[in-house]
Amino acid sequence: MIRKYDDGFSRCQWPGNDELYLEYHDTEWGVPLSGDQEIFERICLEGFQAGLSWITILKRREGFRMAFKNFDYKKVAKFTQSDVDRLMLDERIIRNRSKIESAIKNARLVLEMQKSGESISDVLWQFAPPASKKMQPAKSFEWVAVTPESTAISKELRARGFGFVGPTTMYALMQSIGMVNDHAPGCFRRKELA
Repeated sequence: MIRKYDDGFSRCQWPGNDELYLEYHDTEWGVPLSGDQEIFERICLEGFQAGLSWITILKRREGFRMAFKNFDYKKVAKFTQSDVDRLMLDERIIRNRSKIESAIKNARLVLEMQKSGESISDVLWQFAPPASKKMQPAKSFEWVAVTPESTAISKELRARGFGFVGPTTMYALMQSIGMVNDHAPGCFRRKELA
């Protein structure tokens, strides 16, 4: 689950030797994140990741940010069919029509939520496990793909019309935004984020 790297740090083994992946692991993954634009970006990226590896998305993240106006949901909500067609030709991103259309629809839903006084960030964070359950005990640690909380988030967002927000995708989101601390026992980041 962990390995000692050449720089002397023990880390989760999943980043391998990829510098971009290591940087993400060391500085972003598991760090508490909130804010509607930030959460919208993560929902989009996790949705595009469905069926692919995270490194595939991470290597294209700057391209996604350019293509989707830095994930400004107010701008993305105004995208039209011609924007979908343009994005289908954009080699910087994953060119999947359903995922592109879902990102645009999700932006409109975030905007609707705000107009009714809600925040996508607040809605998501209400499903966070209590602090005592944010991190699995070292003795029983295992990486999981779905939890009751991720299932509840998925159900809530689907009921609101969001797409590409299945329970597994939502658990990956929970990990990435620090709702849970899934750094493996022995990883230097586990203790830092505890």
